[in-house]
Amino acid sequence: MPSRNAPARTLWEEGRHPGRLVVRAATLALLVVVLVSLLLGNRIGLVFDLAFVVVCVAAALAVRPRDFFTVGVMPPLLLAATVAVLAFVDPAAVARAGDAVAQAVVSGLAHHAIALVIGYALTLGILALRQVALRHHGRLRISGEQSSGRAAAPATPRPDRTMPVVQVPGQRRAEGDLSSATAADRDRRR
Repeated sequence: MPSRNAPARTLWEEGRHPGRLVVRAATLALLVVVLVSLLLGNRIGLVFDLAFVVVCVAAALAVRPRDFFTVGVMPPLLLAATVAVLAFVDPAAVARAGDAVAQAVVSGLAHHAIALVIGYALTLGILALRQVALRHHGRLRISGEQSSGRAAAPATPRPDRTMPVVQVPGQRRAEGDLSSATAADRDRRR
């Protein structure tokens, strides 16, 4: 049970489900959408594409950090598996009715490429944001003082070479500092 003083987790810290469970849930959700799409229109179309993007986003938010890779590679594999199964079972659902299985797979992937790109980009983007938030205790941005772990020191101005340098007795002049050297010293160094 969380303590009362503990800060609430942000959206980026909420996902705590194992990768296998998230992939199974995403597969099941997409299977339901495919079945409904086939019952209503004998093809997978825009409803499937929208559901695919939503499933990808939900999976990226639900997975625990240790399994980011599993969900990070899921979108293309999930779409390819869905299209391959449909191409084998009912090619007309993803391509023309007379297409061979290989052609139906290629056509199905091409028809749903925009959904794949959007779903995959959102998945990777969300996982990246979650990674940043986990490193910074729920924040996506950190302030300048927190980035170094201490308050930023004021910048010290660099000495201007045109200003006269005061020579302290017994102190050596820095090599290359010709501002206070006499003309004879300058000529000797050249």
